[in-house]
Amino acid sequence: MGDYSKALEFYEKALKIKDKALPPNHPDLTYSYNNIGGVYKSVGDYSKALEFHEKAHKILEKALPSNHPHVASSYNNIGAVYKNMGDYSKALEVYEKSLKIREKALPPNHPDLATSYNNI
Repeated sequence: MGDYSKALEFYEKALKIKDKALPPNHPDLTYSYNNIGGVYKSVGDYSKALEFHEKAHKILEKALPSNHPHVASSYNNIGAVYKNMGDYSKALEVYEKSLKIREKALPPNHPDLATSYNNI
């Protein structure tokens, strides 16, 4: 609907609750960080978007195996921000990391592979 301030307000409320209920670096925190990062990306605040997507990514790197599909999705979130910033070489670098994980972790006809190819 485009009401980004309202979305941000509720995503931040959710994050506060999760911060109190979960241990630091719990994977469920990544949903809130990615949602907040997505709002900042939508309004063009790319430095804030990167900050939140990278927080989510660091948690996933600690909590999951390096070849987990969620790690690949996290790279896609970061790549999308770099793409919107016009930093295409950095976006490509990050998108290729995502693709490598997906090629190893997913069957060859998985739709997430198509997403990675499309992003690249």
